Amino acid sequence: MSQKDIGNKIPIYKLKAGKEVEEYYDEWTVENKYDKDMVDWKYSGPQETVNLFEKHISQKNIKILDAGCGTGLVGVELKKKGFTNIDGADFSQKMLDLVPQKIYKNLFKINLNQKVNINDNTYEGITCVGTFTFGHVYPQALDEMVRICKIKSLICFTINIGIYEEYGFDKKIKELEDNNSWKIIKFFKSNYIASKGVNAWLVLAQVIK
Repeated sequence: MSQKDIGNKIPIYKLKAGKEVEEYYDEWTVENKYDKDMVDWKYSGPQETVNLFEKHISQKNIKILDAGCGTGLVGVELKKKGFTNIDGADFSQKMLDLVPQKIYKNLFKINLNQKVNINDNTYEGITCVGTFTFGHVYPQALDEMVRICKIKSLICFTINIGIYEEYGFDKKIKELEDNNSWKIIKFFKSNYIASKGVNAWLVLAQVIK
């Protein structure tokens, strides 16, 4: 599905990364419309991602970054599964302001399209749901995710199928494999936002750098 076609269903996909997207999200938070829309759309990305992540993790106290956490939908699912040591980061402060209390240990604003102010080998797991999509975050963010993860960490993320080749995610995933930075454990189609005809690749990678 083209960006134009999909943008008619989900208008934010028509925008360019940066200020336009941030302002749209700021407006989307008014009266918590974002969370209401996700319920109405039957958005399954958070549940599917956390279910996959949890199946491959034996310890629930690992340090996790929920990158692009939005209003905390993934964090809520992680908490349900018993994970206790989660940080959340997003580029929209107004989205972060809507995160329920006691989901994340730390919340901070971040731009995943830039080098992030996080030390190497900080996290033991990363979830990233809904950020690799039209006009949002680009493949180079995966380099940073590998950098800030410890060896054997798991990175579980979605990629909107419409941008997978157009934005070069196919090449970046292969590059990280060829460089022995990670190995792909799972790669399959997620329902994601099936009610809108929007699917995503759901990927689980283990850092081996």
